[in-house]
Amino acid sequence: MTIVGFHASHEQLPPSRLLQAVKHAEAAGFDAAMCSDHLEPWSIRQGHSGYAWSWLGAALEATSLPLGVVTAPGQRYHPAVAAQKLATLAEMYPNRFWAALGSGEAINEHVTGDPWPEKEERDARLVETVDVIRRLLAGEEVTADGLVRVDRARVWSLPDVPPPLLAAAVSTETAREAAAWADGVITVDQPRDALRDFVAAYRDAGGDGPIAVQVHLSWATTDDEAIAIAHDQWRQSLVPAHLAWELDRPEDFDARTADATPDQVAGTLLASADTGRHLDHLAGIAELGVDRIFLHHVGTRQEGFIDAFGEHVLPQLKGAGQ
Repeated sequence: MTIVGFHASHEQLPPSRLLQAVKHAEAAGFDAAMCSDHLEPWSIRQGHSGYAWSWLGAALEATSLPLGVVTAPGQRYHPAVAAQKLATLAEMYPNRFWAALGSGEAINEHVTGDPWPEKEERDARLVETVDVIRRLLAGEEVTADGLVRVDRARVWSLPDVPPPLLAAAVSTETAREAAAWADGVITVDQPRDALRDFVAAYRDAGGDGPIAVQVHLSWATTDDEAIAIAHDQWRQSLVPAHLAWELDRPEDFDARTADATPDQVAGTLLASADTGRHLDHLAGIAELGVDRIFLHHVGTRQEGFIDAFGEHVLPQLKGAGQ
């Protein structure tokens, strides 16, 4: 059965409202949840960026859902600090917490004042970071002197079972590379053929962990309102991925998309009042062999979306792909 989760976007809501939303999602029938881990929002209009790790502890305590986070250790988070955070949540909430690790985005990492490396170096740094984190989660004392430097680190409070470390990936190349180290993989919704190729690349490279897809969508009681919400809140989706990794201020994303039209933004995600259309789209993703689908309504009001999808989408979607 496909696991259907709720995505909590720290860029768009204050953490207190996100906590209420994830509790509401559990009551409405969502199976799981995940959140972003940003220091800055994508846009001045979004206007929020709570600290994911404080929120995760509260959300794990307030619900019985499995929860995960997409995060980028290596620059803003030293791998020893990242390992300690991971270990603490996994020890407190056994078998309920996971993290997807990525190479990061300048918008969140520039604050350290360190140079922002080229993508090839960021990817190599991630591999080193994952190795350090896994060794620390295994109880080792770790010293390293490569792209990441560690001096005699040890994590003392360890879970009985380390948390799964997934890879956050977009391209088929990254999916193939992730198969070597990741316990699973998470990507974003893409054109159907591209998503099919992504799944195949991970599986063909030996990846046998769960495949998750985060789906950005916009729902409202009318199509026009759904499109307007997407245009206001999610127009940074028009910025190509290779450039989105490099821009380092919300103002830069706003400047790049200042002339974006509602129809252009609506072309990057499904914006519709018709839950049947959303169900058809999501079922098509499940049929590709995806194990988990996390739904992100890009609006700032989550209650109506949660209720509508809990009633009209989740029951059928959970059985899709079987």
